[in-house]
Amino acid sequence: MNKDGHVLNAVLLSIGLGYILEPSGDVATFVTIIEVSIPVTLGALFPDVDTAFGKHRKTLHNLPVLALFMSFPAVFGNLQYVWIGVLTHYVLDIVGSRRGIALFYPWSREFGLPAGVTTSSKYASAVTVAVTGLELAVAAVVVFYAPQYLPQNVVEGSLTLLGF
Repeated sequence: MNKDGHVLNAVLLSIGLGYILEPSGDVATFVTIIEVSIPVTLGALFPDVDTAFGKHRKTLHNLPVLALFMSFPAVFGNLQYVWIGVLTHYVLDIVGSRRGIALFYPWSREFGLPAGVTTSSKYASAVTVAVTGLELAVAAVVVFYAPQYLPQNVVEGSLTLLGF
């Protein structure tokens, strides 16, 4: 996906996550949307910094970079939602694009699904919206249903570790 697709993904994801995390539909929901929108958008754009240096879809499109961002809330107490933007950037590049990404960089093999469109495709925005819908469905399952099936201490520890 291109920069526009990642921004569209981040904006739609922020709105959806706002309603998932605070489903009341009142002021608290809109505050949550604002709270997640900037970090998610920054995270969604960060992996493409490797277009300016390194190798695109390799240098910053990998699991060690994601792990770094996921560790920030636990280690530094900030950047709680940036990792979500990074993760959804990867998902969009793997699921929505034909090329894939080098998840285990410096091993250069790229992983992706056989489906997807090119970044210049007239269907790129529609694919972005569809992938975002899938991401939000997974987020809703994790937030609303997974806690029922896991021990409470695992749920609380995971939510704290991930910055929620």
